[in-house]
Amino acid sequence: MSTGSVSPRRADTRRNHERILVAAAKALACSGEVSFNAIAKQAEVGVGTVYRHFPTTADLILAVYEREVAQLVDIVPKLLEECPPEQAFRVWATEHLARYLFTKRGLAAALRATSADATLPFHAYTRLLDALDTLLKANVAAGTVRPDITVETVMRAMGGLLLLRPDEDWKAATETLVDFVWRGMRAD
Repeated sequence: MSTGSVSPRRADTRRNHERILVAAAKALACSGEVSFNAIAKQAEVGVGTVYRHFPTTADLILAVYEREVAQLVDIVPKLLEECPPEQAFRVWATEHLARYLFTKRGLAAALRATSADATLPFHAYTRLLDALDTLLKANVAAGTVRPDITVETVMRAMGGLLLLRPDEDWKAATETLVDFVWRGMRAD
């Protein structure tokens, strides 16, 4: 056996784990409800596999929440590598933050239903602010954003995304809101 190799079972376990989280995120974004049977079917695994990975509904919901936050935070450096800072901010807000907020809406309802919201990791909000701060600092350095704008102010303004509904043209509404926020923080 070679050093550093991953056994097929471990790789399969990781794939199943990820497929379960993807299926659960979709379910939460659509309805805010968690059905282990429906998630197992969507993930193409047995319901016992779902329970092995996530013994309780609260475990599954928290794992989805942490995964969603990690994806939202981890994309920022990649966006800044691939795009100018202004475009990175716009793509992050329209393609990533808006989708996250849809999922979070379902997550919040699911957390309330399971009474697990007290265990929701507070560091997630801090990580989100840090990601936004990275985007703002890149834009300040590029001269596209006023240096007096705070991350908290921008996050409050972006809170308008919470009012979007998945049954409307949320993409256009998101772009309109982001453009409005951008004009308010743009350097003259």
